[in-house]
Amino acid sequence: MQPDDVLLVTGGSGLVGANLVAHLRQAGFTKVVAPRQEDCDFTDRKATLDFFAAARPVYVFHMAGYVRGIMGNMRHQAEAWLNNTLINTHVVEASHKAGVKKIVAMGTVAMYPDPLPSNPLREDTIWQGAPHGSEYGYAQAKRGMLAQLQVYNDSYGLDYACVLSTNLYGPHDRFDIETGHVVPSLIKKFYDAKQGGGTVTVWGDGSAQRDFIYVKDAARALQLIMDKVSGTVNLATGVTRRIREAVDILAAHTGLQDRVVWDSSKPNGQLFRAYDVSRLQQAGFACQSTLEQALAETYDWYAANALTARH
Repeated sequence: MQPDDVLLVTGGSGLVGANLVAHLRQAGFTKVVAPRQEDCDFTDRKATLDFFAAARPVYVFHMAGYVRGIMGNMRHQAEAWLNNTLINTHVVEASHKAGVKKIVAMGTVAMYPDPLPSNPLREDTIWQGAPHGSEYGYAQAKRGMLAQLQVYNDSYGLDYACVLSTNLYGPHDRFDIETGHVVPSLIKKFYDAKQGGGTVTVWGDGSAQRDFIYVKDAARALQLIMDKVSGTVNLATGVTRRIREAVDILAAHTGLQDRVVWDSSKPNGQLFRAYDVSRLQQAGFACQSTLEQALAETYDWYAANALTARH
C-alpha cells in the first residue's frame, strides 16, 4: 500500500474498524475512507456497488459484520446468517467490480470445525467438519465469504486474505454482559461493581484457556496481512491465558480482589483452544502489548467513556 492509495475500511465504527482506521492514519495513509452505516447499508447490493464506484478504493479492509457475541449469535442464528451473508456477498462483489487490488476480510475462529481437528488449530483444517452449533449461523456465513473470496480469486484474480480472528478486545468494543464477548463482559461487570459496590460473578472456575489479542496489535497485524499474506491466516497471539488470569488482572486494577465470586455451578466452556500463528509470524508479526497492560488500558477507556460506549 502507498500513502496516497484510497483505503476503504468497512465497519469503521466497530471494535476492529475504529482502531484500524486510527492506526492507518497514524501510519501516514492520507485517504482512509470509513463509511458508517448511515453512509452505506452493505446489506443493500445497489447501495454497496454505488458507494464503491464513487469511493474507488485501491485496497479494502472488510471489517463490517453483524455480531453479538456467543450468546447473541446463539439466540439470533438466522439473523446472523442472513445479515452477514448479504454484507459479505455485496462487499466482495463490489470490490471486484471496483477493480480493488486486494481485500482483507475479517473472519472468525468460530469457522473452525467442532470437534477440533487439531490443537493448535491450523488454517488448512477449516473445512474438515461443521462449526460448533452455538455460532452455526454466524460461522457458516463467514465460511460462505471465504468460499466467495476463493472463487473470485480463481475467476477474476482478486487477491484476498481471510483473517481467522480469535478473542479481540480493546477500546470501542461492545460492553454487554449478556451477549458480549468475555473480556468486555468482564470489564462491564467490574465497572458496575466498582460504581455500585456489588460483587463480580464469573461463570466456572476460570481454568479455561483462551488466546486474547489486543485490538491495537490486531490493527498492526491487519496492515501486515494486507502487504504480505494471502489466503486464510490466523490472527492470534499464539499464547493462551486462563480466564482466571484475566479476572485477576482486572480485580487488581480495580481493587476488587475481595469481590470476585466464582460460580462453579456454571460451565467453563471449552477448556483449551489454541491457534497456529506461524503464517502471521513468518510475515513479521509480534505482539507489542501484554495482557496486563492492554486489559488496564481497555478498562480505563471504558470507565472514561461508559456513557457513550456501545452496549
